[in-house]
Amino acid sequence: MLTGVLADIARIAGLDAALAVARARGGTRAYFPRAPGPDHWLSRAVGAETAALICRELLANQTGDEIDIPQGPTGTLRAARRMAAEMDASGASAPVIAVATGLTDRTVRRMRARRRHPGQGELW
Repeated sequence: MLTGVLADIARIAGLDAALAVARARGGTRAYFPRAPGPDHWLSRAVGAETAALICRELLANQTGDEIDIPQGPTGTLRAARRMAAEMDASGASAPVIAVATGLTDRTVRRMRARRRHPGQGELW
């Protein structure tokens, strides 16, 4: 589902934190300090305590590092659809899938309907 540093962040601080990092800096290289301050982009994205945990775990004994952050599951429509299909197969609700992927609730429901009735075809 998630790749690179986003997968590491999900393991360290949970899926919501990884998705917040992707939304804040996905597709860019971002600096992760050993101890992020309250105004650091990571603290604003996930909260100060979670940011400190992420930096502590990612950096081990380093003082800081620039890290390439993948776009994440909502970086492309294809990736969002793939993530939605995986979440749907695992039993997630349409609203939960919509929030996680950046798709609308209605789009998620239409995707489900097409899987249940394959003769409908693609609308996009």
